Amino acid sequence: MNKKGKTTIVFTLIIALLTVSLTVSENINREYTLSNPNADKTATAVYGYLTSLYGKQVLSAQQESTWMGSDNYEFDYIQSASSKLPAIRGFDYMNDDFEGVNKRALEWWQSGGLVTICWHTGSNFSGEWNDAQNTEIADWDKALTEGTDEYNALISGMDKGAAALSELQKQGVTVLWRPFHEFDGKWFWWGKGGEENFKKLWRIMYERYTNYWKLNNLIWVLGYSHNGIDCKSWYVGNKYCDIIGADSYDGGAQPGLFTQLIKINSDNKPKCFHECGKNPDENELNSTRWLWFMTWHTEYLTDNNDTTSLNKLYNSELVITLDELPNFKE
Repeated sequence: MNKKGKTTIVFTLIIALLTVSLTVSENINREYTLSNPNADKTATAVYGYLTSLYGKQVLSAQQESTWMGSDNYEFDYIQSASSKLPAIRGFDYMNDDFEGVNKRALEWWQSGGLVTICWHTGSNFSGEWNDAQNTEIADWDKALTEGTDEYNALISGMDKGAAALSELQKQGVTVLWRPFHEFDGKWFWWGKGGEENFKKLWRIMYERYTNYWKLNNLIWVLGYSHNGIDCKSWYVGNKYCDIIGADSYDGGAQPGLFTQLIKINSDNKPKCFHECGKNPDENELNSTRWLWFMTWHTEYLTDNNDTTSLNKLYNSELVITLDELPNFKE
C-alpha cells in the first residue's frame, strides 16, 4: 500500500470517529420540549426531570387496584418485598371514579410521587373495561364532525375527564395523561374505527383539553399496544404528544417494541413501557432503556413477580423509586 493510500485511510477513520462523536453528543444533549407551549411550571419541571433520565435510568411504576381490600394492595406487596415504593402510581378514571382517583392521586403527589392516569370507559364516556371493549361509535364521520349531535355528545362525555383533570390542576398535580391506550390493538372502541379516525379523535381531545380547558398540567402519553406492526400509521404527530409508549405481558423488556417506537420519529420523544406483567430485570433494562416500566395490578404483579425479583429490581441503582424523586411540589 502506498503512502497516499495510508493517508486516505487515516483521514477516513478520523472523519468516521468525528461522525460517531457528534452523533453521540447530539443524542446526549437532545432537548425535549412539551407539546403544549403553555404547560405550567411544574409540568415543565417534571418533563425536564423525566427526559434528563431517559437513556440513563428507569423509573418504577405500578398500577393500582381498588377492590382488593386496600387501595395500597400492590404497593404494600412491593414495599414488603423491597422496602421501596414505585416512583409512579397508575390510576384509572373507569366507572366515573373521578372523585376517588383525584383524592388518591393528590395523596400520592403530596407523598412525593408522580401520577399517571388512564381511562377505561365506554364510547359514551361512562363505564369500565367491558364497556371500552363492547361499545362502538356508530358513525365516526358524524362523531368527529363539529356541529353534529354525535360530536356534541362526544365532547360532553370527553369533558367529564377534563373537569376532573382541572381539579388536579388547581391542586398543583402534574398528570402523565394516557388516554385511549392500546388503540392500535383495535379491541377498544377508540381503535375500532381505524388509524385515521383514531388520530382525529386524539387530536380533538388534545385541542379541547389544551385550548378550551387550558389544562396545562398534562404530559401526554401515547400508549401503543403490544402489536408493534404498523406504529407509524397510528402516530398522532409530534405536536400532540410528549411521550410514546408500548405495552406487553410477554415478559422481559421487549426490545422489538422499543425498536418499533424508535422507527416512528427516531428519538424525538422519550419511550415508556406503559404496561407489563412480569417485570423486566436489571440486565434487560440495561439493554432496552425505557423511561419507565409500569406493572399492571393484582395478579399481574403478584403472580408474575416474586419477592426476590422485586427486591433486586427495586433496589437496583438503575431503577428510580419514590424516595429518590426530587420535590416537584410548589
